[in-house]
Amino acid sequence: MEASWRQVAGGRGRARGRGTAAPSSGNGVHLRGAGGGREKGSVGAAVPGLSPGGAATPAAAELMSQKKFEEIKKANQAAAKKIVEEHFSSSSEEEGDEDFEGKRGKIVANTFITYTTQTDGDVRELERTKQYVNEAFQAGAMTCLICIASVKRNQAVWSCSGCFCIFHMPCIQKWAKDSQFLVSSLTDDDFGKRDYPWPCPKCRFEYKRSDTPSRYYCYCGKVEDPPLDPWLVPHSCGQVCERDFKPSCGHKCLLLCHPGPCPPCPKMVTTTCYCKKAKPIPRRCSAKEWSCQLPCGRKLLCGQHKCENPCHAGSCPPCPRVSRQKCVCGKRVAERSCASPLWHCDQVCGKTLPCGNHTCEQVCHVGACGDCPRSGKRFCPCQKSKFSLPCTEDVPTCGDSCDKVLECGIHRCSQRCHRGPCETCRQEVEKHCRCGKHTKRMPCHKPYLCETKCVKMRDCQKHQCRRKCCPGNCPPCDQNCGRTLGCRNHKCPSVCHRGSCYPCPETVDVKCNCGNTKVTVPCGRERTTRPPKCKEQCSRPPTCHHTSQEKHRCHFGSCPPCHQPCQKVLEKCGHLCPAPCHDQALIKQTGRHQPTGPWEQPSEPAFIQTALPCPPCQVPIPMECLGKHEVSPLPCHAVGPYSCKRACGRTLTCQNHTCMKECHKVTETDSCTDKKKAGPECLHCEEGCSKSRPSGCPHPCVLPCHPGECPPCVQMLRIKCHCKITSLYVECRKITTADVNEKNLLSCCKNQCPKELPCGHRCKEMCHPGECPFNCNQKVKLRCPCKRIKKEVQCNKVRENQISIECDTTCKEMKQKASELKEAEAKAALEEEKRRQQAELEAFENRLKGRRKKNRKRDEVAVELTLWQKYQYYLFPLCAIVVVVFAWYIANAVD
Repeated sequence: MEASWRQVAGGRGRARGRGTAAPSSGNGVHLRGAGGGREKGSVGAAVPGLSPGGAATPAAAELMSQKKFEEIKKANQAAAKKIVEEHFSSSSEEEGDEDFEGKRGKIVANTFITYTTQTDGDVRELERTKQYVNEAFQAGAMTCLICIASVKRNQAVWSCSGCFCIFHMPCIQKWAKDSQFLVSSLTDDDFGKRDYPWPCPKCRFEYKRSDTPSRYYCYCGKVEDPPLDPWLVPHSCGQVCERDFKPSCGHKCLLLCHPGPCPPCPKMVTTTCYCKKAKPIPRRCSAKEWSCQLPCGRKLLCGQHKCENPCHAGSCPPCPRVSRQKCVCGKRVAERSCASPLWHCDQVCGKTLPCGNHTCEQVCHVGACGDCPRSGKRFCPCQKSKFSLPCTEDVPTCGDSCDKVLECGIHRCSQRCHRGPCETCRQEVEKHCRCGKHTKRMPCHKPYLCETKCVKMRDCQKHQCRRKCCPGNCPPCDQNCGRTLGCRNHKCPSVCHRGSCYPCPETVDVKCNCGNTKVTVPCGRERTTRPPKCKEQCSRPPTCHHTSQEKHRCHFGSCPPCHQPCQKVLEKCGHLCPAPCHDQALIKQTGRHQPTGPWEQPSEPAFIQTALPCPPCQVPIPMECLGKHEVSPLPCHAVGPYSCKRACGRTLTCQNHTCMKECHKVTETDSCTDKKKAGPECLHCEEGCSKSRPSGCPHPCVLPCHPGECPPCVQMLRIKCHCKITSLYVECRKITTADVNEKNLLSCCKNQCPKELPCGHRCKEMCHPGECPFNCNQKVKLRCPCKRIKKEVQCNKVRENQISIECDTTCKEMKQKASELKEAEAKAALEEEKRRQQAELEAFENRLKGRRKKNRKRDEVAVELTLWQKYQYYLFPLCAIVVVVFAWYIANAVD
């Protein structure tokens, strides 16, 4: 978002008082009213010879133009004088403010110069302290990040000991109270009982509940409610700070009570370098640790080499050299860094254990291998019985129940003593889900989680938990807050929370117009912060035609108007313009909103900034008009071809009309010296030909007015063919002069007629007029009722019902065989259904007798399947194939 002071002049800040000089719109209206910007032909129309009894003479027009120029010149001078007075008054105020700022800057620089006059003084470490002191002197620079408002001199404030940011006392008290309430309200058990900390809004440094500010102290904490003194830093007591330096060195700050961190300790101490080889030299206490840049020379941890780095702080780095070293077991030698002499290879030890039966299975180790892990008394797998066996024998199972607790932690293993892990618990128990709302009987080893989603609100009190089968310990909200911060530029990046968001941590640089001077303010304050005053010279290029402008300091808004002579060379006469620079003249704006009645007060006149043309040169010069009708004197600025506004009157090429164009230039050729004949610049006759056309032609003559006979009509007509599908293009003269047969021939597209006969076939004739003849000779196939016999006959005979085909004896025999086959299939299916029902009945009677399961097989009735039941699924496709082959054979035999 652009700050108000960055926009067009006329708003707040340094642009006030210079707002009327900035606009540059609307310059096209007043150029014409000022008498400048001559359009082509406009001056010549007002000055040279008009028709007798016309309007003004050339002398009167010249006098009128000069009078208008003088009036506009006086108005511009008055407006410029007013603006210059306002500019000088504001410039004097700015110079006074700049002098005050310069004195203040010198005072602050002299305050800190003693920190840099001795050895190794570094002014960069003082920038943070200087910034806080400058903001304390500058009105509106210090901002409370909680309320985003300026900190005034007479307001109680509190300064953070971590980031030294300043807040209003009521704002920080409310912040601490809200922070403690939000943290303590998460659990209902210890609400208001525990001592919860509260953080700083900017640096998040945590303070105890007892550290909540209740009274207003100065920066150093010595004086309560420091009085307002215009000769001291705001909120300062004026005494020596005497706060301990950080990091602590035993000295205290010698500045007067000040905001921000204390500067580096300026005391001088005599210290030596890190390696203690150089002689002690006096240095600043804040920079007492230094390096002589000589080799360190201390022995490294490897015990063989020395440190070759320059004098440094702390312990020496690991040895960077490489040497051949043995592994821990001594079997391998490799090149390794001296910094890691102990290393292990990947070989198994393999030494024989004391038992003499086994070998050590450890990988590259130090010391003895130890006893055999299988020696001594050993327990059985269930840990109930102990056996004393040689290490070569495995411990047997004891035969007792395992009785180990299973993974479920409730039941025990019911198997015999066994090796390996116990099986999974398979007992069914009544289980409650994790949230306790549902129960279900299921295997013990399976967890039970219901599908119910938790509806409790999370700690942000905005979103629900929505976890499935939540036990009640809902996690913190993991969504982003996203609320707009107080700066109105950024959104809260924290996780969704209750209460107010932390202040925006960003900062914005408010710069002067050239960008060399800037002041850093918290985000959101750039809209109301006044830009800093710059001491640099304005580097803008001149807005007029001059190569340089009067020197003035950096500023916002437009530069003051130029008062240098114009000295432009006039384009036509070569004279220099003696008037003052008028590239940015102020013109009163016209055409503004008119008051609707006497109750509405008229607004103040507004001026727009625009470039005025140079005053015209008034030397009279005789000139002939373009059409060579007359000679009239013109002013120097209007010298050039002009029109006398008479009609041209030359005969056109059609030899029927004359040129009605206004007086214009005509190019005369050597072949034609007649002054009454039209030239190439004259108008061309654009009237249409009015001669009569040949009979039957509906088109007019395509040529304009011309001498002689009209050419024959060769335009193309688009017509439809007889079948109404194809568009044909025929010359106009052909279609109008043709008889009936020729017209039918011209309208034929030479394609087959697309019309459809009543039988459904397409007409065989060429594109023709009228109805299609009904003589279809297309071959069609005719079949008997059973679709076995077929013949090809003409379409017109079939339509007239002259031919019909009946079934023969072969068709009747095939129909009879097919019906007999269907009857046999139905009879076989009925017998199969009876046998199945009989078998089901006997099986049901056997179940009613209550016999044991092992004797049921004796009572089953053995049902023997027939050949048809066994092979019916193979016979059906075979019969169908035989029938199809037989029908195909009969059909081919008949054909």
